[in-house]
Amino acid sequence: MSELEDVKPFKLFFVVGEESGDQLGAEVIKALRARIGDRLEVCGLGGERMAAQGVQSIFPLHDIAVMGITAVLERLPTIIRRVHQTVDAVIAEQPDLLLIIDSPDFTHNVAKRVRKKAPHIPVVDYVSPSVWAWRPGRAKKMAAYVNQLLALLPFEPDAHKRLGGPPCDYVGHPLIERLDDLRPASGERAELGEGKKQLVVLPGSRTSEVSRLLEPFGKAVELICAQDPDVEVTIPAVPHQEQRIREGVKSWNVQPRIVTGEAEKFAALRCANAALAASGTVSLELAIAGVPMVIAYKLDWFFRRLKQINRFIKIVAVDTIVLPNLVLGDYSIKEYIEEEANPEALSKGVLALLSDSPERQAQLDAFSRIDEKMRLPEGESQAGKAARIILKTAGISD
Repeated sequence: MSELEDVKPFKLFFVVGEESGDQLGAEVIKALRARIGDRLEVCGLGGERMAAQGVQSIFPLHDIAVMGITAVLERLPTIIRRVHQTVDAVIAEQPDLLLIIDSPDFTHNVAKRVRKKAPHIPVVDYVSPSVWAWRPGRAKKMAAYVNQLLALLPFEPDAHKRLGGPPCDYVGHPLIERLDDLRPASGERAELGEGKKQLVVLPGSRTSEVSRLLEPFGKAVELICAQDPDVEVTIPAVPHQEQRIREGVKSWNVQPRIVTGEAEKFAALRCANAALAASGTVSLELAIAGVPMVIAYKLDWFFRRLKQINRFIKIVAVDTIVLPNLVLGDYSIKEYIEEEANPEALSKGVLALLSDSPERQAQLDAFSRIDEKMRLPEGESQAGKAARIILKTAGISD
């Protein structure tokens, strides 16, 4: 490295759209500073964690951090205005690299416009959109404005190669670095037949998920406990859904224990013998924790309408939406979608997992392979690998 290179600053512009991206961004900044020190200059759009690392956000993150079709439509004028404001800020700063993190509906709209106005600025996308599951044509389109993709799931590089997407590298998933939080200590999880069986019920973190799944989950729990009275039920609720869930379970014949916060949630997973859960990242948490599960998913009105025209428009690319199935290349986790997610079917699936059944053993056997699929080489962290690839994309050797 020349003396000039050694002192030349590296300006990195961040665009994130929600809290999870803010957390990833903050960790990348720490990893980059560990590599290039004070050469790093950071700017852009971020939240509180990135602010603590020196990013003065161009506007508050809550302006765009909305979920669900209805919420997006209500805030659409603001979101559009913020997209253009962010693009203008990138062009004004002329960074050495633009790093967009997750929230593709916002961040990719920024990246596309930056590419048109300033094609010399390399773009790295941290967290792949789910092109392998939904609208696979997006992968090829991304290749026009994304130079490098950093994936959280180990099957995503092959998926993008198959679909014509941008260059993609697996950098690890945050959960695989938290094994001590998710795996039970000795004696923490009772074996089947040793006391009460522990069932965790996870109806989701979004209002739309909870409103669609809480009622069929409650009826399924009633059927489960009627056939197996030794079952105890715990619902780990995210704080912003706690009151909604407490109100919803008042009509349940079997009253669950409700816990809140991540620490209590992980404690419940470490004790659980089986789970009934909404589709999403929680399925990966359960698999890493070694908890056999039944997964349910019900579409909202907008995507249910899309499903009706699915024979005319190809929007679904995989046969399963359960993340551990995709990671492991194994279909042992049963998923119940739409009409299949009824109390009778869900209860039957869960009861099989609360006994020494072939279904339970198949999932446990599959989970035993998750570490080899998801762990990075010894000594390399998710943020560290992401930082290394970011610098390489920008043409900087550290």
